[in-house]
Amino acid sequence: MAALYSKISATAQVKVGAGKLKSIFVSSGTSPTVAIYDSATASTSDPVIIAQFTAASPGLYALTGDEGGVYFSKGLYVVLGGTNPVASIFYE
Repeated sequence: MAALYSKISATAQVKVGAGKLKSIFVSSGTSPTVAIYDSATASTSDPVIIAQFTAASPGLYALTGDEGGVYFSKGLYVVLGGTNPVASIFYE
């Protein structure tokens, strides 16, 4: 399956349903933070896929889990912080 992407500049529900997170590219922002949850309802109380971290800008974070990514079951909810963050989320 080919990877899909979503370019976001604020916290967003990227996908609802099962899939695989492939990578994150943070293209700009001042002290950008990223946290990713396995959530179909935009909830930070759902399982954490990636705990909040401060990203380099620009910075590419490729996930090399099972077959080149990390599976999620409920959905993909991405929380961005910092000043003017822009990130591209690559997933299946």
